[in-house]
Amino acid sequence: MKAINVGIIGVSGYTGLELVKMIVGHPVFTLTYCANTEGETTLSTLHPALLGVCDRVVEKVDLERASKVCDVIFLALPHKTAMQTAQGLLQRGVKVVDLSADYRLSQENYEAFYCDHEDTPNLSHAIYSIPELHGLQAQGASLIANPGCHVTATLLALAPFLDVIDLSQPIFVDSKTGVSGAGKSPSATAHYVAVNDNIHCYNIIKHRHAIEIEQHASTLCGHTVKVTFVPSLVPMTRGMLACVYATLKESCDPLTMMERFYAGKPFVRLRNAPPHTKLTAGTNFADVYATSSGNALVSMCAIDNLMRGASSQALVNANIMMGLDETLGIPKISYVP
Repeated sequence: MKAINVGIIGVSGYTGLELVKMIVGHPVFTLTYCANTEGETTLSTLHPALLGVCDRVVEKVDLERASKVCDVIFLALPHKTAMQTAQGLLQRGVKVVDLSADYRLSQENYEAFYCDHEDTPNLSHAIYSIPELHGLQAQGASLIANPGCHVTATLLALAPFLDVIDLSQPIFVDSKTGVSGAGKSPSATAHYVAVNDNIHCYNIIKHRHAIEIEQHASTLCGHTVKVTFVPSLVPMTRGMLACVYATLKESCDPLTMMERFYAGKPFVRLRNAPPHTKLTAGTNFADVYATSSGNALVSMCAIDNLMRGASSQALVNANIMMGLDETLGIPKISYVP
């Protein structure tokens, strides 16, 4: 099979590192371009774990050069910067997988929670893709909006039950994330002394991922879905556990429903007990479980926030975009013990 040249812009952060780790072993994708805002360094300088594995030069972002050496580019950039970069790449005929929030929401929702949108023409044709929920919609796309980590875990827990839960009753989401979700830049809340032996909630109800959950859950079922979303930071490096609490219209067997819903989906594993985040670490697996008592439903999903919540899902989407088997180059063995 002919090699497909790919690049990463925003290679300095955790998600950029995870993309490099997967792409260097991918059977079809070839890493031909790595860039950040400064350049003049190497991958193994930015990420010492790559010494002896990949020492490619990291260049300063140059869209003209990137467009000449890449078929597909992953953007691991902050919101706003991502849309500015994507716009230039798309104009030059390069396909884009964007890991930021810039193309995940309607213009109205985006501008209510982020900033003015500067690329509404491309926003209108961006493909939002959680493969188990959106199928092969990403195939042949020029721009993929890769979903957020909290949203991925929540929707995978919620989606099997959207037709059987009472949407007039409250839906509560408790989502716990590892510290790597805060990014590589140091901050007071992610400082060791703030995180160690501690757990705390943040952006209660107001978190920007809540509107992403609501918009895409509503699209999936064709009805308005509202959630009360509470994220928590827990003292672990990576991992996420989303727990969804809802009211069923009538009693059912939740595990059977999940089993049917995700039948044949290679990256969703049904567990017979509440999932452990450690068992998904370093993989694209989403481990799901659900139980009920009467009309009370508890559904949960464990993922690696850096992988299934960002980089590995982006690579799966790129595989689909380019007409490849979605499992190519995707890690399946977790970091245990």
